[in-house]
Amino acid sequence: MTFHKIAFVATDVPEAQQALSRLRALYGDASPDEADVIVALGGDGLMLQTLHRFMRRNIPIYGMNRGSVGFLMNEFRPDNLVERLNAAEITRIHPLRMTARTADGQQHEAIAINEVSLLRQTYQAAKICISIDGKRRMAELICDGVLLATPAGSTAYNLSAQGPIIPIDAALLALTPISPFRPRRWRGALLPHRAKVKFDILESDKRPVSAVADHTEFRDVISVHVEEDRDIVLQMMFDDGHSLDERILTEQFLF
Repeated sequence: MTFHKIAFVATDVPEAQQALSRLRALYGDASPDEADVIVALGGDGLMLQTLHRFMRRNIPIYGMNRGSVGFLMNEFRPDNLVERLNAAEITRIHPLRMTARTADGQQHEAIAINEVSLLRQTYQAAKICISIDGKRRMAELICDGVLLATPAGSTAYNLSAQGPIIPIDAALLALTPISPFRPRRWRGALLPHRAKVKFDILESDKRPVSAVADHTEFRDVISVHVEEDRDIVLQMMFDDGHSLDERILTEQFLF
């Protein structure tokens, strides 16, 4: 694939803004509507924001790290950018669609690239019933929360909650409890990527729960449906030899 029109986006931190000015001087700056590739300058947070912002355009996003973590980003180098873009590997992923019903009777939708998380809102543990494809699999999980992660998100919050790392091309989702109290030894499950997951909040008045799709939160939910949205295709670009599946594989051998 050959790219000619590059659009740049950047965070407000000085390092990203300096990189933005330098790259614009070298390569110009097409408008996002006309560009055939978008280069994001920042950290993983900016990459997620950029993927969300241009989700309906189905345009490749190439990140360069001017932030802190940068797991989803490439190394920052201002030279030979066009050559790097043309040689980059493209990883295509599908996000999750969350449909949440709140205590006031409203229904809300949001898209998650990394994970959908259900989190207790108060000092009391949440009580959550979990059903998969219409069949109840856990009548009551007492916990701080629970999350459903994509392969792309399996190395983020999911990994911090002791969930499994999933290869990027695996047709799986990770269902991972957050600080489970009962059943104490349940460590979660791997689900087919086409699974339809429903969370029902038990004792929601006494034990309120919020639902979060990446950075979009709805509070006081009483039920949450989550499934993969196959109609949305996201494209992330990585330098040759540093693809996302290689990074995820490498992550499993770090101590």
